[in-house]
Amino acid sequence: MADRATPNLPSRDFLKTERWYSKLGFAASYRSGHWLILQRGGLQLEFFPWPDLDPAQNNHSCCLRLDDLDALVAQCGEAGVPEAREGIPRLVPPQRDISGLTIAYLVDPDGSLLRLVQNPAGD
Repeated sequence: MADRATPNLPSRDFLKTERWYSKLGFAASYRSGHWLILQRGGLQLEFFPWPDLDPAQNNHSCCLRLDDLDALVAQCGEAGVPEAREGIPRLVPPQRDISGLTIAYLVDPDGSLLRLVQNPAGD
């Protein structure tokens, strides 16, 4: 198996987390009372319980490198994630970053930030 990273993010309620992410194409591959793993193709997110988390104070984040950023952004729109610069949850639409990469920002209902980065062509 190739090396890989699996971001660990907090969840106030595994069932609500699973339902929200399922609208974005993720499905549970593992669930217990202490851990939740969601997958969408080659993407994997792992969640740990934090029932009293204040989403506004959450500073957890991760970066998802995507071959098709537009597809995930479209799925966010279909799921009703609001495009906004404030609020939880929200999606900040893709834009070209100073780095030259195209990046969108997704904040989940628990306040975790997911940077959605379009893989450069040919990578």
